[in-house]
Amino acid sequence: MALPSPNLDDRRFQQFVDDAKRYIQQRAPEWTDHNVSDPGVTLVETVAHMADQIVYRLNRVPEKNHLAFLDLVGISLFPPSAARADVTFWLSAPQEEPVVLPAGTEVATLRTESEEAVVFATERQLDVVSSELTHVVVQNSGAAVEDRTADLAEGKDVRCFAEAPRAGDCLLFGLSAAVPHCAVALELDSRVDGVGVDPRQPPLVWEAWTEDGWAECEVDRDGTGGLNRPGEVVLHVPGGHAVSRTGGRQAGWLRCRVTEPLSGQPFYTTSPTVRSAEAFTIGGTTRAVHAETVHDEALGESTGLPGQRLRLAHAPVVADDPPLHLQTAEHDGWVDWTVVPHFAASGPHDRHITLDAATGEIVFGPAVREPDGTLRQFGAAPPKGAVVRARRYRTGGGRAGNVARGAVQVLRSSVPYVAEVVNREAARGGVDGETVEEAKVRAPITLRAQERAVTLRDYEELARRAAPETARITCLEGEEGEHGAYAVRVLVVPQAVPDPGGRLRFEQLVPGKGLLSRITRHLDERRLIGTRLAVGPPFYQGVTVVATVHAFRGVDTDRVRRQAHDALYRHLDPLTGGADGKGWPFGRPVQSGEVFAVLQRVPGVELVDEVRLHPADPLTGKRGEATDRIDLQAPSLVFSFDHRVRVIGDGA
Repeated sequence: MALPSPNLDDRRFQQFVDDAKRYIQQRAPEWTDHNVSDPGVTLVETVAHMADQIVYRLNRVPEKNHLAFLDLVGISLFPPSAARADVTFWLSAPQEEPVVLPAGTEVATLRTESEEAVVFATERQLDVVSSELTHVVVQNSGAAVEDRTADLAEGKDVRCFAEAPRAGDCLLFGLSAAVPHCAVALELDSRVDGVGVDPRQPPLVWEAWTEDGWAECEVDRDGTGGLNRPGEVVLHVPGGHAVSRTGGRQAGWLRCRVTEPLSGQPFYTTSPTVRSAEAFTIGGTTRAVHAETVHDEALGESTGLPGQRLRLAHAPVVADDPPLHLQTAEHDGWVDWTVVPHFAASGPHDRHITLDAATGEIVFGPAVREPDGTLRQFGAAPPKGAVVRARRYRTGGGRAGNVARGAVQVLRSSVPYVAEVVNREAARGGVDGETVEEAKVRAPITLRAQERAVTLRDYEELARRAAPETARITCLEGEEGEHGAYAVRVLVVPQAVPDPGGRLRFEQLVPGKGLLSRITRHLDERRLIGTRLAVGPPFYQGVTVVATVHAFRGVDTDRVRRQAHDALYRHLDPLTGGADGKGWPFGRPVQSGEVFAVLQRVPGVELVDEVRLHPADPLTGKRGEATDRIDLQAPSLVFSFDHRVRVIGDGA
C-alpha cells in the first residue's frame, strides 16, 4: 500500500475570492460593491485564478519527487513491442528465374473509413527460387529405394506406397533446387485406387529434407483428397531445406509419408497411384514486423566530454538485436558503438552507449570522481567534433499491429511477378508502451524482487518482464510426482488474435518453442539453486454448450442464434472471458447456471429452456457425457469448442 501523499494546499479558486472579500471588509469598509461587475472584484478573481494555478503546481511536487525517486533507482518505462507475422507472397505465375523480395518490402492491411492501414515491413530478403520436378522415388517400409521417374515419363501408373500400405511408406519428389521458405505446388494425376481413407483427413504427412533432418511442411491446400484424385497439393517448405542425396540421386527432396491412423481414423486398404507429376514454385513466406526502419539519421556532433546525451528523432525504439546501430565519424572512418544495459562493466576504451527505448535518448559513458580525487571513465567518449549518426533502428510497435489472419492484403512496394500477399496466421507480439501509472505499480514489485526469483509472484513478474507480449502468465507450485521436489510451474498463454467472427483456434493458444525458451532462460538465471522449473502452456479443457432458447415473437431467430453463439464464445474465452472480461480464471469450474444467465442476457431471448455442458477434447473433437458442472484443475483453462444453440421462434 502506498503512503498517503499530503495535500500541501487544499484551497481553491472560490476560497481565494471569499478570503479576499473578507479581507476587503476589514481593511477597506468603504468598498461595498462586491459584485462580479465591479472592476476591483474582477482584479481579485484574476489574482485568485493565478493563485489556484500555483497551488495546483505545488501539489504536484510529491508526484515529481516520486518519479525522481523511481528514476534514481533505475525504473524506466518499457517501450512498446512490435507485432510480427509470417507473410506469404504469391506469384502471378511460375518463373524461370528467382524472384527477389528485398528486406523492407512493405505490406499493409486494407484502409477503411474508420481505420488507417497497418503497415508491416519484411525483416529479411526472400528469394523465391524457381524449381521443377526431376525425380520421383518410392521408399516402402523395410524395402529398397525404387526410382520411378522413368515410369512416370512413359505414362505408367505408379503405386505411391506398398500394395497394402503401412505406416512409414513414402513417396518422394526430388526438386531441381532447394526452396527454403517457398511455396511449392505439386500437380498430380492419379487413379482412384487408395480406397478406405477419408479424403478430408488422410493419414499422410508432407515433409521436406532440411539440414536437421525431415521437417514437416504446412499443407496450404490438398486437391487430391489424400492422393485419391487428380489435383494440386500446395506445400509451404520450411527454412533450412537443402539439397541431399537419396538413392544415389541428388535433389531438394519432399516426401509424402503414411502415418499411423488416429483413433477412429480410416486407413488405406489399397495404395493410390500416380500417372503424372509436375512441380513448380509459386510463392514464398517471410517474417514481417509492424515497425518503420530508419536509416542514416544524423544526431549531431560529439562534444568530446563524458556523459553526452543525444536523442533520436523517432521514438519509441522497437526492440531488435541490436536495437540501435550507432556510428561516429573518426579519422579512420565510421566506428560502431555497442548498446549495453548499463556502464558498470565498461572500461575507458569500451565504445559503449545506453539507450532508453521509450524516449529514444542515447547516453555515452560518464566519468566518476574516485575518493582519491582521480576520474574513472565508464565507457569511451567520442572525439570532439565527431559526427554521430544512427545507422539503423526501428520505430513503431503497439497493439494496433495485432491484426487477424488474412488482414494483410495490400502490397505497398512494387515487386515484379507478385500477384498477391496474405498473412496466413494472425500477427502477434504487439504491446503498447508502459505508462507512468503502470510503472508506479511495477516499481515496488521490482524493488522487492531485485532480479531474484524466490516467491511465486517473483517468478510471475520476472516471466512477464522476459516476455511482455504474452497474454497471461501465472505461476503455481509444481506437482512433486510430475515435476519433482521444489518445482515451480510457469503457465504461459500467448497472445491470440481471433479470426473474423471472434473465434479462437486451439493452435493459437499454444506458445511457441522460442517464447518458452526465452522465459526459461531468463528465469533459470534468477532462480534459487535447487528449484526446478517447468515452463509450458496450461491444460485447455474444451467445453461444448448445447442449449435450447425461446425467442420473442417477431424476432429474427438466425440473429438470436448468432448473438447467442457470440455470447458463449465471449464468456468461455481463456483471454477475454470470465466475469471481469480479463480471461477465464485458472482452475475455475464451468456451471450450467452461469451459462443460463449469459444466454438470458442475449437480446431477443425470452426464455432459456435447457443448458447442458459437454467436456470436449479440442484435439480429437470427442465429447463426453452431458453434465451440469465441469470441474477444472488449478493449471487448467476453458476453451470454447463447437457450441450448439437451438432457437425456437414463432414457427417452431
